[in-house]
Amino acid sequence: MATGPEARTVLDFWFGELAPAQWFRKDPALDAEIGRRFGDLPAAARRGELWGWRRSPEGRLAEILVLDQFPRNLHRDSPLAFAGDPVALVLAQEAVARGADRALPVSWRAFLYLPYMHSESLVIHDEARRLFDQPGLEENLRFEHRHREILERFGRYPHRNAILGRASSAEELAFLERPGSSF
Repeated sequence: MATGPEARTVLDFWFGELAPAQWFRKDPALDAEIGRRFGDLPAAARRGELWGWRRSPEGRLAEILVLDQFPRNLHRDSPLAFAGDPVALVLAQEAVARGADRALPVSWRAFLYLPYMHSESLVIHDEARRLFDQPGLEENLRFEHRHREILERFGRYPHRNAILGRASSAEELAFLERPGSSF
């Protein structure tokens, strides 16, 4: 198998076993299931040990899921939730530069592009807007615009401040109190 059994298992789990409604919802049972089945993979990916997965677009996407999505489930409210973001972004940038994203179904591409949306760099968000602006990703583009607006206003995601030990401004605290301010 081109992507290897572990990469295929990640993809089958994320895109086959889970319903789309589960991808972004806080669910302690799902978090525990990801931990039981895949808990060691994010640290292995951060150490570069899953590099063999990058031989195919599907394998690269699986590694991005392990670096970008799984930690958000496994390490909620912890800095480790964001620890894989820089590597996930580089993997996504390389995939886009090579056109590997085009080999994936559109619904899967959204997850290859999410590291762009998770970045706190407006330069990266310029590219994110372009990537999400394609048929089938309209809802993702809407979320990209919301993320970018927050970065334009604050220069960072205030939702992460407490988790990352960053002091919040009065304006950020007021923003976080507003209904609908979180994702």
